[in-house]
Amino acid sequence: MTSFAEMLRNITPDVYASLKTAVEIGKWSDGRKLTQEQKELCLQAMIAWEQDNLPEEQRTGYMGPQSCKSEAKTVPNILFSTGSDTLH
Repeated sequence: MTSFAEMLRNITPDVYASLKTAVEIGKWSDGRKLTQEQKELCLQAMIAWEQDNLPEEQRTGYMGPQSCKSEAKTVPNILFSTGSDTLH
């Protein structure tokens, strides 16, 4: 039996695409349902393959640059306001 690392070295783009489809729909191409263990192993294999073969923005789970949109706005401090900036 080969190790997981050896198996990863043998994944082709076609095998990767098949694993990805199986995880997405929860079934193998012949219609058999993936077990929870199979889903986990397929995802591990996909992520490991992507690490070596895809740019970061194309990898599973990539969310792009993250920032808080509220940081761009000035929010008035209504708790400790001066008399001139109070809300009426």
